[in-house]
Amino acid sequence: MTSLTIRIIPCIDVDYNNVVKGTKFSDLTTIGSPSLLANKYSVSGADELCLLNVTASSDNKMILYDTISRIADTCFIPLTVGGGIRTIKDVECLLKAGADKVAINSASVMNPEFIANCVERFGSQCIVSSVDCKAVNGTWEVFSHSGLRSTGIDALEHICKLVQYGAGEILLTSIDKDGTNGGYDIPLLKSVSQLVNVPVVASGGGSEFRHVVSAIIEGGVSAVLLASALHYDRYSVSQLKYFLGRCGILVRDDYLSYGLCD
Repeated sequence: MTSLTIRIIPCIDVDYNNVVKGTKFSDLTTIGSPSLLANKYSVSGADELCLLNVTASSDNKMILYDTISRIADTCFIPLTVGGGIRTIKDVECLLKAGADKVAINSASVMNPEFIANCVERFGSQCIVSSVDCKAVNGTWEVFSHSGLRSTGIDALEHICKLVQYGAGEILLTSIDKDGTNGGYDIPLLKSVSQLVNVPVVASGGGSEFRHVVSAIIEGGVSAVLLASALHYDRYSVSQLKYFLGRCGILVRDDYLSYGLCD
């Protein structure tokens, strides 16, 4: 389901208190400070910010409430936080720390009804279902714990179940495409977007302007996650928005305020 206005969402992957980036969920390289990047995107025209503690579930790490709180204090755009969420209390504490939405992944693989419990307590507008998957035997399989655990679960069936339980949004990551800069998994995005009636956020592989256009027009997504291209200043959010606007794609026009060459 594509929304009227497409959202551009920088994604900050965090390991402890370092921003990291890898390829296909492995070979993580430290590239900076989460607070500095969050501040950069908060004032650069991004519509939202997504911060994912990418090793919290796989390594059984604590959620970085202090880091989230510091970022939320200086971040003036909606903030989605995920990684290591296991209980209702975790969701409550993240929202209290300043998150606007909470992205739940591994916990909902083991128990999809956890999404329903969170929605009942906090509302669907706060709950994002994050799904990591790989292409396996002609379909897509859900992988949990930072992509390390094969589950044998069909991704499309799993996503339908999560939406039935009230998830307000699907954050959909192709592990095959992650970090490759080769473009999003368009068949995956299209399959999910046509299947559900909630916003789908594309993640994994987006780098060039044409990748974003393809995800929106062909994949039918409501938002795109971007990391490396923005982290390494290949272009700015405002430049991307300007390009999308020229393609006839509706975006928030705050790029006019920030300039086209920032």
